[in-house]
Amino acid sequence: MGNMTEDQRGDRVLRLPIEGMTCASCVARVEKALNRVPGLAGTTVNLATETAAVPFGAEVGADTGTGAAVAAVRKAGYEVPTTTVTLVVGDMTCASCVARVEKALRRVPGVLNAAVNLATEKATIETVAGVPAEVLRQAVERAGYSAALDAARQESPTVSGPTLPAWWPVAVSSLLTLPLIAPMWLHPFGVHWMLSGWVQFALAAPVQFWLGWRFYRAGWKALVAGTGNMDLLVAIGTSAAFGLSVFVLLTQGGEAAPHLYFEASAAVVTMVLLGKWLEARAKRQTADAIRSLNALRPTIARVRGPGGDREVPIAEVRVGDLVVVRPGERVAVDGEVVEGRSHLDESLITGEGLPVAKGVGERVTGGAINGDGLLVVRTSAIGAETTLARIIRLVENAQVAKAPIQ
Repeated sequence: MGNMTEDQRGDRVLRLPIEGMTCASCVARVEKALNRVPGLAGTTVNLATETAAVPFGAEVGADTGTGAAVAAVRKAGYEVPTTTVTLVVGDMTCASCVARVEKALRRVPGVLNAAVNLATEKATIETVAGVPAEVLRQAVERAGYSAALDAARQESPTVSGPTLPAWWPVAVSSLLTLPLIAPMWLHPFGVHWMLSGWVQFALAAPVQFWLGWRFYRAGWKALVAGTGNMDLLVAIGTSAAFGLSVFVLLTQGGEAAPHLYFEASAAVVTMVLLGKWLEARAKRQTADAIRSLNALRPTIARVRGPGGDREVPIAEVRVGDLVVVRPGERVAVDGEVVEGRSHLDESLITGEGLPVAKGVGERVTGGAINGDGLLVVRTSAIGAETTLARIIRLVENAQVAKAPIQ
């Protein structure tokens, strides 16, 4: 998330994380909002990965494009998670240095704002979630200054509340709703039983206003954005049934059996919560393939240099670097073998379970598992240009693509 690649037309494409989408209508709303922004036409949204692929035309800068995209998503009633990164910047001497560093950071795709303090020699950068700190550090170094991550000052996207299983709202709502709909199930068997009106109110109120609060919140956001969605429909419909029941209870409570609709409002909320949970579970299962592929990406590479072999983060490897792959390790980069012989498990690419012999002059793919020999590989592709990264991108694009009938 939050990184930028290039599509087949050469446009820069920002992967923008989005929170709050629940259904296909949410996807359509976000796509419509983003496509209305000048220079961002052609945006596609993936509900499974909760990201938007936002293409920036040549006339759109990374800083203005990112800000416009985030503003459009928020105006549509959804949220883009952000994080703050602090870098220690060295070699700055004057205000012009500060301006140069800020300009370099704001050119990084996904950066919303960058503020550099000359006195403390620190840069505070607000980015959309998922922008690697290493990319920011490299941007500062390309501008001619040294930079290091200030680990004590990093902030992550805030996650509030205790960790509970995703199905708990459905379970609690079902337990509260069951006594309300039980009389309807018992009636065909000749059992005529009904809870008192105030007991029905006590059972339905938590379902309506506690467990169903998410529908009011999402519906209000849609209303403010000048549109409608399923959450707004659920909120209006169940509120009407609940409100009418309260009115009847207050005005006709003295009668033997006033006609109440608490069970209807509670049952609708429970069924929609069940649908939301099933949908979320299906999204997680759909994203398993991408998570599995991402797990194959090595995070550390052993680079051979004049001073010997040293382990560096994969983001620091450059095209042309010599990477050492020991037996049993995953190949860190795409490249060509320049020293050694071994057998590689390339089933992640070919599906073939048998190891493939590799020697000098043969190409290897990042993510493959080295067998019994030590290899030295000259890097030919890094980052978004590796075979594994392209496969992940293809899987994401396949999830985004829609059939013409849709």
